[in-house]
Amino acid sequence: MDIATLVHHYLWLIPVGLLVGSYGTLIGAGGGFVLMPLLLIAYPNDNVATLTSISLAVICFNASSGSWAYARMKRIDYKSGIVFSLATTPGAILGALATMYIPRRQFDLVIGTLMIVTCIFLVLRPGKEAKPAHKHTRFHWIREITEADGATHAFSYNSLLAIIWSVFVGFFSSLLGIGGGIIHVPVLVHLLNFPVHIATATSHFTLAFMAFTGTLTHVASGTFHHGAMRTVFLGIGVLAGAQLGAHYSSRIHGDWIIRSLALALGFVGLRVLYSAF
Repeated sequence: MDIATLVHHYLWLIPVGLLVGSYGTLIGAGGGFVLMPLLLIAYPNDNVATLTSISLAVICFNASSGSWAYARMKRIDYKSGIVFSLATTPGAILGALATMYIPRRQFDLVIGTLMIVTCIFLVLRPGKEAKPAHKHTRFHWIREITEADGATHAFSYNSLLAIIWSVFVGFFSSLLGIGGGIIHVPVLVHLLNFPVHIATATSHFTLAFMAFTGTLTHVASGTFHHGAMRTVFLGIGVLAGAQLGAHYSSRIHGDWIIRSLALALGFVGLRVLYSAF
């Protein structure tokens, strides 16, 4: 492969990966909601399964790098994250397999509409303060997380509801190749009472396992090898970008993280819908 071909086809993916990694980690969404629409626009002739496999593999790199950074900040709720990860596994496998049966135009319509709906919801309800922890029961867990800077968060949530939502998130995020953070973070904040910064870090931790499961499924089905080279160059960018995103997350208020997520969803969702028509 000559230099001109390398630059034209692959090197531009490194700065794209840097952007996806930094922004995706900042808001705990993994970056797939940005990357997948970009892949749909950049590669209009590729099938859905190939593009989804690329996106999930890149999300895995991004989420792993971002989780390492968040772990140093002590923002990850590991107990909850492990439970969520186990719940997303069957959904991620089924979602990855289902991509082979979805026509490209219908896929674009679904992912664009999902982004617009989520954007509207987040604009109307950008965030909220976590409620005080309640009494611990079988399905109602109390969590207390102390960050590296000494900030302490005490909250509680319905673990059964969290597991059910995680299965749903695993399926649709793997199906659409978006990583699931755009669904998981709002669910953690609005339905499960997580503080925003703990939600973004724990979501990122969960995404690493979910994306890994979905990627292995694509490898086993034979769809991943068509996108392996693109994944490598995008992965170089996201590994560095994830560290930047986690670093700057400490300087941004939780409400602005959610608003930033909503803005990105609306813009990209409209672009994908435009392409579909």
